[in-house]
Amino acid sequence: MSKRDYYEVLGVSKSAAADEIKKAYRKVAMQYHPDRNPGDKAAEDKFKEAAEAYEILSDTDKRAQYDRFGHAGVSGNGRGFGGGMNMDDIFSQFGDVFGEDLFGSFFGGGRSRQGQRARGVRGSNLRVKLKLSYEEIAKGVTKNIKVKKYVTCTTCNGSGAKDKGSVQTCSTCQGSGQVRRVQNTFLGQMQTVTTCPTCNGEGTTITAKCGSCKGEGRVYAEETITIDVPAGVQAGMQLSVSGKGNAGERGGMAGDLIVLIEEEAHKELHREGLNVAYDLHISFTDAVFGTSLEVPTIDGRAKIKIPPGTQSGKIFRLKGKGFPNVHSHYEKGDQLIQVNVWTPQQLTEEEKELLERLSESSNLKPQPEKAEKGFFEKIRDLFS
Repeated sequence: MSKRDYYEVLGVSKSAAADEIKKAYRKVAMQYHPDRNPGDKAAEDKFKEAAEAYEILSDTDKRAQYDRFGHAGVSGNGRGFGGGMNMDDIFSQFGDVFGEDLFGSFFGGGRSRQGQRARGVRGSNLRVKLKLSYEEIAKGVTKNIKVKKYVTCTTCNGSGAKDKGSVQTCSTCQGSGQVRRVQNTFLGQMQTVTTCPTCNGEGTTITAKCGSCKGEGRVYAEETITIDVPAGVQAGMQLSVSGKGNAGERGGMAGDLIVLIEEEAHKELHREGLNVAYDLHISFTDAVFGTSLEVPTIDGRAKIKIPPGTQSGKIFRLKGKGFPNVHSHYEKGDQLIQVNVWTPQQLTEEEKELLERLSESSNLKPQPEKAEKGFFEKIRDLFS
């Protein structure tokens, strides 16, 4: 099942400002919140869908990639809201969007206080470059790449503690992760809620640190990551693989892996958007008499026919032999083949004599047709 447009999910226009997107997400999330719709799987799916849309549209870089390339620009096979990410992850990352009315008094606070509590420190994003061949870009490819980064400590499972007994409820906030203060002002009493300074909002403290990670809950190591690259990507495009960046500290959410696409130069072809261009060099006699020959394409080799009298600069088009549109499975570019009649640079005396005799023939003197397109018209057609 294809994903819905993220702007449609939140009910905003593509020109919506950040505050408008935040407000729209809050409205949709409150409508489909699991506490309001107990046991309703459809509502839960819409709640996750809204969270996924907000994650992309609230991030300037991810939104720019989505606006340019659609879902393919922010695709990945990492955590994802619709997959491994659970409700607590959503509450942890976006709890500040809702405020007290949703996660406090409105729903009674059971799940909500847990959702607002910080879970360690979120890991940073990672950026890597991925170079692809024309053939890989044309068909799409699954790549396994090795990345050196922070990964969750397997000794303590990311807690940072020596053992379960080394984790205790924070005595300052009593496990809530927040500290409430009441101040007397000339307007009366005012209550403020701040992140607990002792546990940094985690609700727990560690009495003995893990020996492997020294209490961070993560270690530096190498991990093999699988990346699904859709067909039709272009150089400069970025793919976002959720949750495959640096692991967070003490159980915090992992960052994302940002994959920058690069293209390997092809030894015979070059890319022009969705089209593929190829320079074909033929002899003078082949141009005069015509010929059939094979040319390279991104799908192998294809046979084309050069009709008699073909002029240098003539462009032939192989329909559908270009790159697919990353946004559509049906649209494909073409292969454009420009004919170049090769002029010999070394001749024997006998060959020179034959050509000199032929040069007197009226049929060998240039007689361009008025209807024939000039150089600039051909260039314009090539990129249109």
